[in-house]
Amino acid sequence: METTKETIEILQDLVQINNDRITGYERAIKELDNEDEDLKVLFATMIAQSHRAKMALAEEVQVMGKNVDKGTTASGKIYRAWMDLKAVFTGHSRHAVLENCHAGEDAARKAYETALKAEHLPAYLREMIEKQLKTIRESHDEIKALAMQEENS
Repeated sequence: METTKETIEILQDLVQINNDRITGYERAIKELDNEDEDLKVLFATMIAQSHRAKMALAEEVQVMGKNVDKGTTASGKIYRAWMDLKAVFTGHSRHAVLENCHAGEDAARKAYETALKAEHLPAYLREMIEKQLKTIRESHDEIKALAMQEENS
């Protein structure tokens, strides 16, 4: 029974991380200028990825008999507040938005990596989480590369 409780907590945490990601990218889209359409499209794609991941995780939580958390993580709220404060000082430049998104992707990646360290995670859930982590790593790398490109231009 403890394993199920632990598994539900892990899944709930990942649902919240995806909620953070969705909220973070929605905020990033609002901060971008009209000429940054390429980033808006990219961020919309990442929002859609997080919605799909969240739905898959939420389905598993519900199968285990629990309600899905609708909120975001405490650290996610802190991250967004920091991002808002930083925007006051740095403006809404393309590079600043990418740097903030990179930090968010780092947090999401670490949360998934931590989830995979759980010893009693059922194999089918481990496989699902690994696939989602692969997508997050790809997003992380793409955001990092774009941020570095902006920094060097």
